[in-house]
Amino acid sequence: MDSFKNPWQTLDSTVAYENNWLTVRHENVLTPAGTPGIYGVVSFKNKAVGVIPIDADGNTYLVGQYRYPLTEYSWEIPEGGAPVGTDLLDSAQRELQEETGLVARRWTKMARIHTSNSATDEEGFIYIAEDLTPGPHAPEETEALQLLKLPLNEAVAMVMDGRITDSISMAGLLMVARQRGI
Repeated sequence: MDSFKNPWQTLDSTVAYENNWLTVRHENVLTPAGTPGIYGVVSFKNKAVGVIPIDADGNTYLVGQYRYPLTEYSWEIPEGGAPVGTDLLDSAQRELQEETGLVARRWTKMARIHTSNSATDEEGFIYIAEDLTPGPHAPEETEALQLLKLPLNEAVAMVMDGRITDSISMAGLLMVARQRGI
């Protein structure tokens, strides 16, 4: 068997739930072993974008907010959604400004990740934003945000000791740490 060929067969697919942000599909399948099974797939209507802003002194900025699905508070890099079919960088720039008030003159696309590939097809894209200028922030009505400025190595320590658990934040901060020798 070709290890890169799809061993699953979809027999039928129905939309079980849909709203402005996501669709949940129920699919009857044949598993790689050829036995009948079911699969639930969550498809997002946005691509996830995350931004690691780094200032001239080596500081970064985290956003804190209560995450309803988790029922807990979360520290994260600035993040948001890029509607499918729109420019990812434009969305990353918008999210950075909305959540932190920062505008960056230099942008580097760092990574494409899958956030939870056993249940969703969501893609995340992570950018580094540098040469920062402060300005007003304008969070969305669903966001009650706190902003934390701290040295990049302290944000990495928050990943390592479990204070940051968001997958996009973890991946991005650890990649930047590796890239910069932190």
